[in-house]
Amino acid sequence: MDVQSGLAEARAAWERRAWLDAYDTLRALDADGHLGVADLERLAMAAQLTGRDAEALVVMERVHHLHLDRGVDGTARAARWAIWLGILHALAGSHAQSGGWLSRAGRILDDAGLDVAERGFLLVPTGLRALSRGDLETAGQTFAAVSEVARRFNDPDLIVMGLLGRGQTAVAAGQMQAGAALLDESMVAVTTGDVIPLIAGIAYCAVIIACRDAFDRQRAREWTTALSRWCDDQQGLHPFRGQCLVHRSEIMQFRGAWEEALTEIREACDHLSRRPEDPVMGMARYQEAELLRLCGELDAAEEAYREASAWGRSPQPGLALLRLAQGRNDEAMAAVNRVLDQHPANGGGDAVVKRAPVLTAAIEVGLAVGDRAAAERATTELEQVAEDFGSDYLRAAAVSARGAVLLAAGDAAAANALLHEAFDCWQRLEAPYEAARVRGLVARACWEMGDLDTATMEVEAARATFEQLGAAPDLAAMDAMLADMDGQGEPAPGGLTPREVEVLQLVATGASNREVADVLVISERTVARHLSNLFTKLGVSTRSAATAWAYEHGLR
Repeated sequence: MDVQSGLAEARAAWERRAWLDAYDTLRALDADGHLGVADLERLAMAAQLTGRDAEALVVMERVHHLHLDRGVDGTARAARWAIWLGILHALAGSHAQSGGWLSRAGRILDDAGLDVAERGFLLVPTGLRALSRGDLETAGQTFAAVSEVARRFNDPDLIVMGLLGRGQTAVAAGQMQAGAALLDESMVAVTTGDVIPLIAGIAYCAVIIACRDAFDRQRAREWTTALSRWCDDQQGLHPFRGQCLVHRSEIMQFRGAWEEALTEIREACDHLSRRPEDPVMGMARYQEAELLRLCGELDAAEEAYREASAWGRSPQPGLALLRLAQGRNDEAMAAVNRVLDQHPANGGGDAVVKRAPVLTAAIEVGLAVGDRAAAERATTELEQVAEDFGSDYLRAAAVSARGAVLLAAGDAAAANALLHEAFDCWQRLEAPYEAARVRGLVARACWEMGDLDTATMEVEAARATFEQLGAAPDLAAMDAMLADMDGQGEPAPGGLTPREVEVLQLVATGASNREVADVLVISERTVARHLSNLFTKLGVSTRSAATAWAYEHGLR
């Protein structure tokens, strides 16, 4: 490759944000020693942006030393690259090396007596440490100082870091509205391309974690969608790592993209497996377990919960709900009670964030085992938490819980009114699974009030959503309810559900799983699950045997 044309090609790729093309060309040129410091900087960032973290660190160290060799003219740039190295080592969990690089950056600036924007970046770890130990006054003052340095030097990357820190501090102090405004402003800078992608990834992850802790699922989803569009315009970009991938999976799950969520969390597990000491693996395995449990893959879910526990992440409350699905009700109740005791209601801050999901599980378990008093207590507390946080998500959960408790108490009319309100809340939040679960409760309320037509329509609507999601246990529950309501109807041969009959009829025509999925507007994974279930019920093991059975029983 001609050096000058290669450099022109690499720089053009860089400008159009084709990171993979830029990386490939720059790496080839670097192998022959043709890169100056500016192009070596591009190679370092291209390696990091395309997920080659180890290589990026090596090249960044070379860049740092090249700037040092320039003397006073390279001091500020040398310090900045030391800061990037510190950040990347921190993200990789190498905190000692991170601290070393940040200390080196500070020493370089001190020795040169420079007052530059890099001083502001060196304040960020101090603010984060104060925030993590709950010293919100120090955190607020530190991040205000970061923003002041950013303003003086008009440094876009530092401006975003200051906004993030101030927003996180405000959220931690319970100032949700003010904190959300600061976080939103930081993300605007990201999506308009004002900051380098490294800072963009940090900003997004910080915003998602803050939204998660504030139970602001809607804001998290909106920024995830916006940032995904931003990422789509950049070839080869891998801006997210570890914990960020876990939270992205949670958001995908919430909006009903379960297959995407499972793919995302398995990518996270694969990424984290290269960092054997990273405790985020526990979070990733727990999220994987949650998705598997909801899909009805109970054995696989149990294994994932156990792995989460081995990595130091409590398997609760998901494991309690798994025990409930397995019919081990006493164990489920004991587990949620223990975890509620572990995170007391008056614990404040982080304890409330951890306690709220346990409350929703305690309500479900309490109602399932017939302990309405326990469900009532948990519902009352959840209502208070929702009021304190001002979260639409928690309000929807609390109204749903109150409706379920009223229904269990025999007050179907009052339950019906609240459950319709809850359904509207979940619809506004674009949470299809939660909305469908509420529709199942509405169906039961209508049935108990003698309105069988409405009950049937609600069950059918709920089961359609569950089928699309792949929520096998909920789908089975809806089928059982339909069977109960249609007690006078002629049952299908072989104990097949209506959907299994539809699948069998299509298979008997020679249709593939893909063709069945297209006709019934469900996923291939759901078709495969239906086939497995109906094979078991019919005592057959092949499609041809199932087809023969369908002919014999008049289902062709």
